[in-house]
Order: sequence, then C-alpha cells, then structure tokens
Amino acid sequence: MLKLMYITNRPEIARIAEEAGIDRIFVDLETIGKQKRQAGMNTVQSHHTLEDILSIRDAFHKEVLVRSNPIYSGSRDEIETIIAHGADVVMLPYFKTVNEAAKFIDLVEGRAKVNLLVETAEAVKLIDAILALEGIDEIHIGLNDLHLAYGMRFMFELLADGTVEYLGRKIRNKGIGFGFGGIAKLGGGILPAERVIKEHYRLGSTCAILSRSFYDANKMDDLAEIRELFLSEMKKIRKLEREAQAHVGYFTENISEVKAAVESVVNMKSIKV
Repeated sequence: MLKLMYITNRPEIARIAEEAGIDRIFVDLETIGKQKRQAGMNTVQSHHTLEDILSIRDAFHKEVLVRSNPIYSGSRDEIETIIAHGADVVMLPYFKTVNEAAKFIDLVEGRAKVNLLVETAEAVKLIDAILALEGIDEIHIGLNDLHLAYGMRFMFELLADGTVEYLGRKIRNKGIGFGFGGIAKLGGGILPAERVIKEHYRLGSTCAILSRSFYDANKMDDLAEIRELFLSEMKKIRKLEREAQAHVGYFTENISEVKAAVESVVNMKSIKV
C-alpha cells in the first residue's frame, strides 16, 4: 500500500488521521521564498511552527515528517530543533545544487530519515549526481513548483509528459523509495484521483500526499463529520489500491516469466528460430 501523508498542525486531526489509517503526518515549516514562487496560485501555504512538531508528536504515534526551509544561514539550528522535537523524517525543499543536498544530509546526520523534495529544474538536471550521494532515504517529486519551473499550466502535465516516469525509474534503480503529487477524494480532483493512484502503482511509487481537496479545513470543522470523512474516504482509497496491486502483480509475474524464458533460450546450445 502507498504510504499516505496528511498535512496538518492540529493534534485532533492527527488523531483522526491515525485512526483512519494514514501513515504520516506532515508538518510544514517551509516559508522562505514560497509565497513569491507560488504567488497567485490556489496552493496551500502552511504556517506551522517548530512547537507544532511537539504537539503532533504527542498526538500521532506513527511517522511524523517535517519539511524544513531550504538551506539558509539558520538551517543547522532549525534542523537540530526539528530532530530534537521528534521528527522521524526531515524533508529538504527547493534545492538546486548537489552541495545543498549534501549539506542537508550532513546536518541530519543519520538521526532521522532524509527526504529530498525534487521540485526545481536544476535538481532534475542533476538527478544522477544527487542520487550518487549517500544517506538519501526517500525522494518526493514536487509537482507544484516543478511545473512552474517548466512554465507549465497544470502540475500533472509532468505525469503526462513522462517526467515523473523518468525520475521515478532513476530513483527506483538506486533502491530509494519515491512519491509524487497529491491525491484528492475518489471521484474528485481536476485529474480524477483514481487515475493518479493507478499511476502511482504503474510507476512504482511508494508514497503520496493527501491533497487539500481530500479534506478542506476551511469548509468543515465538526470533528465527528471529519472523522467520518477520513474513515470512509480512506476505505475507498485502500480498496482501489488493492485492485491496482492485483494488476501490478499480474504484469510483474508476466515479466518474470518472460525473463526466465529468454534466459532459458539464450542458454540453449543451439537456437532454432
């Protein structure tokens, strides 16, 4: 099953998310440069704090992922506090050089999982050099900023044009888990969530973020209703995943049989065509 993440700094929502089967809570500290990059877009810009990590850590008993700011003069202190407050995974956003990624890995120093958020054209161009670094646990492909970097109108253009597949193949070949995009409620999203989930399975993705349209905090505040929404929608998503897994298994078994048959033929002393 996909490792599903939900972004919140509200402990009561984190508890509901855990009950519904969500695997990670995502605390988002990134502010540096983000407002300027995404100006005029209908994107979520969180205003989470370092203290929020503590309250989420107390409420949620699975993994807590924290997105830091990009590398800046205060990165060392920020990452120290993030780890001290109990983050299981620390994510580096909006990096453009191999040195930035390497510095981040050094600052985390193996005390939490390292997740690199590939969301700049520069990072895509340098992906082979980045993947040569030791200490990367996960990579997330950030469609929001990356589609802006390429002058695209819709973030899922990166799915249609093969960019996500290209990156995913390289990442998987290094034995590193990766994720991308946001998942809405089934039946929702400009690109239907069902299509996106099936692409996760086709491409070998391991992780996804539940989008704002899965649950919009600005439109629903009754905890009982929120709990019912999370429980019912997560059941639907997991059901679709089980169907997708069955088809992935079908093609995986087929390619294994093809490889075995080809090897058998190649190893024959004489081949009759």
